[in-house]
Amino acid sequence: MPNSKDVFSWIVDQITLDEHPDEISSIVYLLLEKKFNITKSKIIAASELPDFRPDDWHPLIKRINKGEPIQYIIGTEEFYGRTFEVNSSVLIPRPETEILISTVIDHLSMAIIDSPKILDIGTGSGCIPITLQLELGAKDVTGIDISEKAIAVASNNNKLHHTQVNFLLADVLNDSFPDNQYDIIVSNPPYVTEREKSDMKINVLDFEPHNALFVPNDAPLLFYKAIAEKSKECLHYGGIVVVEINQQFANDVELIFMKNSFRFVETFKDLSGKDRIVKAVL
Repeated sequence: MPNSKDVFSWIVDQITLDEHPDEISSIVYLLLEKKFNITKSKIIAASELPDFRPDDWHPLIKRINKGEPIQYIIGTEEFYGRTFEVNSSVLIPRPETEILISTVIDHLSMAIIDSPKILDIGTGSGCIPITLQLELGAKDVTGIDISEKAIAVASNNNKLHHTQVNFLLADVLNDSFPDNQYDIIVSNPPYVTEREKSDMKINVLDFEPHNALFVPNDAPLLFYKAIAEKSKECLHYGGIVVVEINQQFANDVELIFMKNSFRFVETFKDLSGKDRIVKAVL
């Protein structure tokens, strides 16, 4: 009977990705943990896997070797300590975006808002508004997205986490916000310029949704302009906007909010020391 340690080695040997061995090992651990509901420690301990059939694994290995992200293959990703459903209709949640959550929580620790009304723009998997509702106990939380498929994923995650986020189909560039009174507006909008495509890995470029990633070279700030202009009409006095940004445009994003009557604007760095989050207080 095959054991998990031997199966792990067998799968690793089948993978031809041009990645560091540690990255390949991480991918295989995730795959085995998901498929066999087994922990990493039990994989290393050579646990028996009576249901393992090599023929079942060849299609999965083929997908990995084509560069498809392991998160899409297993259908989930972790964000802020919770598991979220993901597929190719939504961006894979990333650790940098967790800083957006922390920024909101830290701000509210100094503000007196019992149950903030929150809007998330470009919600994707819904990981941001769902996490904020769970962390803050906020009752009135809305997430909007231009993609019907993304809204479907977000709605599934709503059920998974027993939250009551209101997910709506809307285009921030052309539609009004669902309401005109919010305490917090957050967004991880598209911010990668078309010219940056050549620097991106195939697992992102060939598999993640381009409409959630890219902006034109000649209009890299169009989403921030729309968010700032509409937010100033919808936020309560003292309300905040928190957005994830392209590090090369931190000063430009700050200036957009200052030109739209926001009083206090601040940029926060990610763990790599790159400018990643802008917070603006109305």
